[in-house]
Amino acid sequence: MINFEEELKKFHPSLEIEDAETAIYNQNLTDMADLLVSLVKEDKEEEKEKE
Repeated sequence: MINFEEELKKFHPSLEIEDAETAIYNQNLTDMADLLVSLVKEDKEEEKEKE
């Protein structure tokens, strides 16, 4: 039978996973909210130019 407590003591996270996590969090990723804010700003600027 597997002794989960012993197995957990042996566990060490993969360095590759930690490196990937750091790289992902350090990127400036654009999400849907950022895109919508950008589109609204552009629309407002276009409206001001038409006036």
